[in-house]
Amino acid sequence: MTILEKILEVKRLEVKQLLMEEQVVSCETLSKRASLFETLRKSDRLEVISEMKRASPSKGMIADQADPVTQATAYERAGAACISVLTDKQFFKGSFDDLTAVAEAVQIPILCKDFIIHEVQIDRAMEAKASVILLIVAALDDMTLQRLHTYATGKGLEVLVEVHNAKELSQALKIDAELIGVNNRDLRTFEVDLSRTEEVARIFPFNENRVFISESGIMSAADAKRVASAGASAVLVGESLMRSDSVEDSLRSLQVPRGGVLL
Repeated sequence: MTILEKILEVKRLEVKQLLMEEQVVSCETLSKRASLFETLRKSDRLEVISEMKRASPSKGMIADQADPVTQATAYERAGAACISVLTDKQFFKGSFDDLTAVAEAVQIPILCKDFIIHEVQIDRAMEAKASVILLIVAALDDMTLQRLHTYATGKGLEVLVEVHNAKELSQALKIDAELIGVNNRDLRTFEVDLSRTEEVARIFPFNENRVFISESGIMSAADAKRVASAGASAVLVGESLMRSDSVEDSLRSLQVPRGGVLL
C-alpha cells in the first residue's frame, strides 16, 4: 500500500465520523479575504504560499512545538500571499483548530491543506474559516473531482487543484480549474523532484486565465528562481520555512522576479 493509499484509508474513516457530527454551514460563514487567484495573477514576483506544518510522513517531526499563530503572523509580516494550514491529524499533526486560530490572526487568504474526498470536509474547512481548499487529482476519480470542485466554488471558496503530471493536468483543465499546483512530491513514495514543475510547465496553457503554482521541495532562492523561470506564479513552501531561524528572511528570499508569462 502506498503512502497516499494509507492516508486515504484514514480519510474515509474520518469522513464517516464527520458525517455523524455534520452541521449545516452557510455561505455566510465564509470570511471575506482577498482572492488568491487575483493576487497571484497580477504579481510580478514569485509569491509564497507559506505553510504551517508540524510533521510529514516522509520527514517525521519538523516543528512539533510550533505555535500556528506565531508562525502565521511571521508569514504575514514577511509578505506571504496566503497561508496553508495542514489539518490532517494522523500524518501531519495538524487540526481544524490550527486553521481557525490562523484565520482569526491574519487577513490574507487561508488554504485548508488536507486530503479532501467528501463535501463534509469542505464544510468543516469553511466552518474553520478557510478561503481556499485543496483538491488532489491523484486522490479522486474524475466524477468526484468535478463534484467537489463545483461544490466548493459554489460555496464561494477558491480551489487549488493539485496535479503531478500531464494526465492529471488534463483532468484539472477539464473541470476548468483556475489555480493549478504541481506537487513536486510523489504522493506514493514522497520522493521530491523539481523537474515535475518543468515537465508540466511545458504543456501548461499560460495563454489562458489560469495560475501555475509549484508545490514542495522549494528549499532555497535557487529553487525559487528555477520554478519561476519555468513559469510558476507562486510556490507552496512548508518545511524550509518551519525549520528556518529567520522565517521572514527565508520567505523574502523566495520572492524572486517572475520569469514566466504575465497574464
